[in-house]
Parts: sequence; structure tokens; C-alpha cells
Amino acid sequence: MTHHTISRISVTILGVVMIIFGLYHFMKPQNLLVYVPDFIPGGIIWVYIVGAAFILAGIAFILHKMVELAGYLLALLLIIFVLSIHFPNYLNAGDADMKQMAFVNLLKDTALAAFAMYIGSNARNFE
Repeated sequence: MTHHTISRISVTILGVVMIIFGLYHFMKPQNLLVYVPDFIPGGIIWVYIVGAAFILAGIAFILHKMVELAGYLLALLLIIFVLSIHFPNYLNAGDADMKQMAFVNLLKDTALAAFAMYIGSNARNFE
């Protein structure tokens, strides 16, 4: 397999994963509402907006269209999650299990953001 083929497979896999994340936001919005910070007005609408953003990014990655924009916007969204949700949850966790979960989510979203930025910066290779 060529480097280009492996790269396209990787981007497509991320696209599928993002679509699944997005669909989950629509199927189980109440489960995700607890992650919307209290200081942000709108409540559950943000769960749906994020779900739609994940689905659109996934579609862009799978179809190899507007990959640069999708990669950078997805990275921005994930960094916002790290700073506004996961890091505060880590700092304010009441017990060790919650602190560990927040730390894992912080690392996961940071890694996904890094991959999304890489995809955005190499978009011409994926389209």
C-alpha cells in the first residue's frame, strides 16, 4: 500500500468515527447535556449543533471535499471542549474516578484535535 492510500484510509476512518459521534448526539442528547457548561445559554441546542458539526466533518473527510476547512474547524471545536469542559472537569472532579475520566477525555480530544489539524494542513493530499 502506498503512503497516500494509507492516509486516505486513516482520514476515512476518522470520518466514520465522527459521524458515529454525531449520530449519538442526536440519538441520546440527554446523556450529553451534562457536558454543556452552565455558563453557556441554550442548553440542549448545543448538543445538536455539535452533533451536526461532527457529522459534517465526517462527511467532508469521507468524500474528500472541503477537508482543510473541516479539519481546522473540527480541531477548533475539540480544543474548545478541552478548555471549557474536560480541563475544568479534571480540576473540579470530586473523586478519583471522575478525575481519571476527565483526564482521559482531555487526552482523547487533544489527540483528535491534533489529527484534525494534521488533516487540515495536508488537505491537498486527501482530495
